[in-house]
Parts: sequence; C-alpha cells; structure tokens
Amino acid sequence: MPTSYDVVVIGAGTGGYVAAIRCAQLGKKVAVVEKQKALGGTCLIWGCIPTKALLEHAHALKVIRDAKEWGVAIPAATPVIDMNQVHARKDRIVNGLTRGVEFLFKKNKIDWIKGTARLAGKGKIDVTDGDQQTLEAKEIIVATGSSARSVPGIEIDHRRIITSDDAIALKEIPKTLVIMGSGAVGVEFASIYRRFGSEVTIIELLPRLVPLEDEAISAELEKSFRKQGIKSLTATRVTRASAGATGVDIEAQTPDGKSQKLTADILLVATGRGPVTNGLGAEEAGIRLERGYIKVDELYRTSVANVSAIGDVITLGDKPHPQLAHVSSAEGILVAERIAGQDVRPLNYDHVPNCTYCDPEIGSVGLTEAEAKQKGYDVRVGSFPFGVLGRAKMAGETEGFVKIVADKKYDEILGVHMIGARSTELVAEAVLALRLECTVEELVKTIHAHPTFSEAIGEAAHATHGAAIHL
Repeated sequence: MPTSYDVVVIGAGTGGYVAAIRCAQLGKKVAVVEKQKALGGTCLIWGCIPTKALLEHAHALKVIRDAKEWGVAIPAATPVIDMNQVHARKDRIVNGLTRGVEFLFKKNKIDWIKGTARLAGKGKIDVTDGDQQTLEAKEIIVATGSSARSVPGIEIDHRRIITSDDAIALKEIPKTLVIMGSGAVGVEFASIYRRFGSEVTIIELLPRLVPLEDEAISAELEKSFRKQGIKSLTATRVTRASAGATGVDIEAQTPDGKSQKLTADILLVATGRGPVTNGLGAEEAGIRLERGYIKVDELYRTSVANVSAIGDVITLGDKPHPQLAHVSSAEGILVAERIAGQDVRPLNYDHVPNCTYCDPEIGSVGLTEAEAKQKGYDVRVGSFPFGVLGRAKMAGETEGFVKIVADKKYDEILGVHMIGARSTELVAEAVLALRLECTVEELVKTIHAHPTFSEAIGEAAHATHGAAIHL
C-alpha cells in the first residue's frame, strides 16, 4: 500500500518548503520529495544566499581598502581576498540555513522523502533515485523551480563557459570575466568579481543595463559601473563563444552591425533560467504546459484537479512570472491556505519588490515612469539623491537616489525606484505604500527618522510635490 498524505510537495525550494510548513501548521499531514542533498533549493544552495554572501565579502574588501578614510591603520600590507576563506564562510552560512529548514521540517512533523518525484496520476507520486516508493496524496503541489540556461550556439562546459551555479564556486579569481546578460544575476556577479580584482565586461542584448528597471536607474548603474571600471556593451549580441585550454574567444555584434572580438578567462552566461519539468511526468498526467512552464490559474491550480504549482516553474499567461524567492514563498502560503479551506485572494504582482544586490544596490516596486505613461496616467515624478543625507555621508555611501512615480490626478503612488546603499532594505516601505494605495501626501506627512537613509524616501515625496526640503 502506498504511504498516504494530505499534501505532497515536489521540491524543497523557497516555494516548496514554505508551502509544506504552512500546510503542516494548518493541520495537514505533509511530505516533501526533494532529490538534493540539502533542503532550500536554488535560493539557499546556489542562488540568493551564496551570491549575497560573496557580495558581503566584496563590500568588506571595499571598506578595508578605504581603511585610511575610516581612521584604521593597516601596516604595510595591501588587502587581498582569500577565496578559500570566502568559500568556507559562504558554505557555513548556507549549511546553517539549510539545516535550519531541516529543523523546521522536524518541528512541523514534515517527512522529507529523498529522491526524484514523477507524477503517476490519480493522486500518486512515484519516487525514484533514493527512497524508492509510491506516495498517495489528496493534494499535490509542484514546486520544482528553475535552472540556469544558455542561448543557442553557446555551449556551457562549466569550466570556461559557466553558469551562475559555477560562478559561486570559482576557486580562483579570473583575470578577465565577460558576462552575458545584465539582469540581477549578471550585474551582481559583475560587482563581486570586479571588487575581487577581475577585469569585467558585461554584454547586454537590450539597449541598457538592468532593462526591466526604470530608465533613470539603468543610467545611474551604468555610470557607477563605468567609474568602477566595469565595461558595458549594450545593444550587443554574442554570436559565438569558443572555449579553449586557457580561455574563451568571443564574437559579438555591436549596434552598428560590426563584429567585435573579445577574449576572457571565463564567460559567465547569465541570460535567464528555464523551468524544471523534465522527468516530472506532467504532460502524461494531463497537466498543460507552455514552453515547458506549468500553466496555472490565479490561485495556482493546474489543469488537473488537486494538483497545484508554484514558483519559477509556472506561467500565469499574459504577464511574465517573476522568478523570485519571495514570490515563490508567498505563492506557497496562498496555496497552503487555499487547500486548508481558508479564504484567499490572488497576489498582486504589481506590488512585488524587485531587489538587485549589485553595488550600488537597486530596489524597486510598481510602475516605471515609462510604464505609467504607457498606461495613460498623467505622471509626475520626484527624485532625491542619497548624497545629500548626513547618514549617507557618514557611511561613505553617497551614490544614487530615490525616485517616486505618481499619478497627478489622485496623487496615488504608482512606483518607487531606488539605487544606492540599503536600497534592498528601504524598498519595503515603498511596497507597503503601494499595497495601502498610499498618496504622495501621506508619504510626505510620514515622519522619517534622522539621520537615516530612509529620509531619502520622505524627501523624494516632498520633491514629487515640488518642495524637497534639502535640495
């Protein structure tokens, strides 16, 4: 007889493990099938956590190199990065967090079934490659996530032509690094390895860096990168990449149609991620797919009764689905509560915060200025630079600004975009403002503590009304 559960979750990433915990909290008997050696998925093992750990090391190196400015004397030696120590600390952080998830499974009496899951129809899941067995579930949640992908004609060998999974584990700092793609992954690794000492070039197919962000943010990041010595080739297409024993030969087509040749020790392909559905048996089980993604409705129900899907593996139809850890977690909680019979409402994806942890950091939520205009709003904007703030001067982090996009007619805040130190933390206030349909006036009247970085948000609100105090 198959082992029976109320809910079986396939995948233990930030969507799957959170869904499992919430189901268990709501009284369900839960199992999670996960083939990796640890719980936590891409975010904890290869993505969010290890990359941000490397970024913190890069920031520490930046501060130490400016030690004289801080009144700290470092006799004789020039600070250098020790990659063995960097990886040891990164791995301790990752291991601590994955063990924390394992503890939460035990606390909530969730069974971790180690192996690969395949949908077998009629509420059954076959588990292979580990604890081989057949499970039976009243509800199934697919949370298999995504994996790094390449582009046609570029063969990843994981030595010279690599993905982000490989980039977090480089034992030596490449002298030269070319990065394909300037989304969050691309610009974060550009920041890391430039600070570590690599010569970095970013190649972006679209006309600007971080192309999903507000145009003012893109321009500020490109200016900062140029100052740091990071080269940016925008509106440029990589046409060929050939790995050899000592490096990679790259050919790219520039905006004027000419061919440009580059050589690098390493080529990092950071052009996006694709859904993990191979071997899942989704189509055989009757689940509708689109370009490999599982099609779901607004409450994450698939085309098969009692089978839901969340996270990077899904598509919602017209709009691109954000491949973000915090989105997967929110979806997991919603599905768990729906399964438990609670009243749930669809997530508002216009209120999802986007955080990019490059240097300088980027945080944004809502409509860009261009998007607001395209939607027909009579737009007014206000910006305020971090460099004016006392706290920014104290911290030596004066780059960047906060920009507010608002509707002139009703004074409603439509979007908030920021680049500079602490932006990935400060954006939380902006998310709440949009969720509560806050007006600029309400943000103006909100007292922001002094001296803080958050004063830039209050001042940007004043600026939107044409009345910034400190400009």
